[in-house]
Amino acid sequence: MTFQKATNIKWHEGNITKEDREKVLGQQGVVLWFTGLSGSGKSTVAREVEKKLFESGFLCYVLDGDNIRFGLNKNLGFSPEDREENIRRISEVAKLFADAGIITLTAFISPYKDDRDKARALLKPGEFLEIYVECPVEECEKRDVKGLYQKARAGEIKEFTGISAPYEEPVNPELVLETAAETLDESAEKVIAFLMGRGIIRDN
Repeated sequence: MTFQKATNIKWHEGNITKEDREKVLGQQGVVLWFTGLSGSGKSTVAREVEKKLFESGFLCYVLDGDNIRFGLNKNLGFSPEDREENIRRISEVAKLFADAGIITLTAFISPYKDDRDKARALLKPGEFLEIYVECPVEECEKRDVKGLYQKARAGEIKEFTGISAPYEEPVNPELVLETAAETLDESAEKVIAFLMGRGIIRDN
């Protein structure tokens, strides 16, 4: 749903700007959009980056795909239409977090390029940073402790990304993590170095 259903509403500007909040926090409010196959390491890397940032005194938060489906998106399944709405909602939430000055890390498969492009379009240039967590499907299957890939190959799970549903790889992501070849710490440090290089965070 992308049309405006509610009527008789008006946007209200606040007295405090995003820049005001960023100045107090000593960081830039951005969205780090981790995308990749199930089992590629999105949530694991995002949590490690969150830990490193927090320990360095930065305000950050992970919006995890599974966790969001327990609450905000509990009424959505995995059909193409539900996947689109899932990403649309989380994109709007991530935008609000970024406006609050928070370094927001989202860990969603987000398989469709068009949905990721729409998420990017909600933010100003430089505020949406797409991080492709690249990992061969064979390696993802080896890590699959829940047996989801096996169930998908057996036809027990329908529309499973990478098996019975497509995954559209990012064309020009800001950063690529190769989690089959990198350690967790190496991947996390690549993200931290990237943020420092962009001036989003600074040494405290």
